[in-house]
Amino acid sequence: MLCVKQRLLKGCLVLGGLFFSVFFACMAWAGDNFKAFSPVEVNGFAEFRAGWRVRDDPRQKQVSVMESRLQAEVFTCAPWAEFKYKGDVWADGITEKGEYDTREAWMFARPSDVLDVKIGRQVLTWGTGDLVFLNDLFPKDWQSYFIGRDSEYLKAPSDALKASFFTSFASLDLVYTPRFDPDRYITGEYVSHWNGSELAGRDNVTGAQVPDQWFKDEEIALRLYRNIHNYELALYGYRGFWKRPAGQSGSGEHLFPELSVYGFSARGRVGRGIGNLEFAYYRSGQDRDGTNPMVNNSELRYLAGYNQDLARDFNASLQYYVEQILHYDEYENSLSHGPARDRFRHVITLQLTWLLMNQNLELSLASYLCPGDRDAYLRPRAEYKWTDDIIMEAGANIFTGREMHTFFGQFEDNTNVYTAVRFSF
Repeated sequence: MLCVKQRLLKGCLVLGGLFFSVFFACMAWAGDNFKAFSPVEVNGFAEFRAGWRVRDDPRQKQVSVMESRLQAEVFTCAPWAEFKYKGDVWADGITEKGEYDTREAWMFARPSDVLDVKIGRQVLTWGTGDLVFLNDLFPKDWQSYFIGRDSEYLKAPSDALKASFFTSFASLDLVYTPRFDPDRYITGEYVSHWNGSELAGRDNVTGAQVPDQWFKDEEIALRLYRNIHNYELALYGYRGFWKRPAGQSGSGEHLFPELSVYGFSARGRVGRGIGNLEFAYYRSGQDRDGTNPMVNNSELRYLAGYNQDLARDFNASLQYYVEQILHYDEYENSLSHGPARDRFRHVITLQLTWLLMNQNLELSLASYLCPGDRDAYLRPRAEYKWTDDIIMEAGANIFTGREMHTFFGQFEDNTNVYTAVRFSF
């Protein structure tokens, strides 16, 4: 395992060194001749967003989101590379602070017909799920999604090197992240959550010990895929850490234990729509036999989905998702306190999208139902394109559940409505 790790790291470093050699050689070749670059394109938007809780949550402010946001996007290219920057700055009424986030800052190059390379901060994704992620172990931001920010912010950026290799047999995507990028997980700062013993909010923010050593706490993800008779088949691999805290130290500090994931997916036409299947094996590196009560057990995850246009501009997506805890008897026997998770967690999702008024009005619903936990989550949303530059939006995040420790039930007091207006430039 160590030898494989060293070879992969060496290969990525060699590839990165080669890439930078090509980059600086091209820069030297360009010299002062900036005419090689295309005119700089600048885009962005100003947005005002506000939301309110419709239930009383003594652990949070009544306001769920209140922010004025400015996003700027800059792009240019030369014959040998492309460059992009995207960043957000906003005034946050919840934290009462000014905030900044670099969403993208990357360089893309195509050294040959069989190789693409992108290096820098970038938003990455793969897999077949519709807002359900099995083999996609890139960072997510469910906190932003649950308070009513735009769905763009659900996928958080990674600081990574992505290399894509293309052959006549199959294509390979390899992503190397030199320092672990966790999910922007729910801490209690914006949304109250179950911390293992009680509901915690902004006065009891959950912290964690994040692995953060460069070139030691790294992540490696790969996807091998090809089309066979118009069906896309893919194999996945990941080695890194659980993306959200999945363990505790003896002192009670939350940890990100080691994790390896292996999976596959298939997607293609089924009847009048598109069907997909996906599977993932989550191997918990620090609790392989399930006897460590302080670390999440290994899991199997399954997904079956179907997407179809039911009418003109009206689309529906139905999915059935299952999480299975392995070594469940050992898990039950080692559990010292708190409610036990079910061996199987079943989730049914339904996504509806309807475009009206010459596609200027979009009505959508994202819904999740978990029969075993008896909880659910609904996200209705309406977006109206007033002009080419002005978009108005309204929506809600509705949580319900009988138990405060289930995934959606813990957020019941966070049920909120929100509205926004965006001016693009």
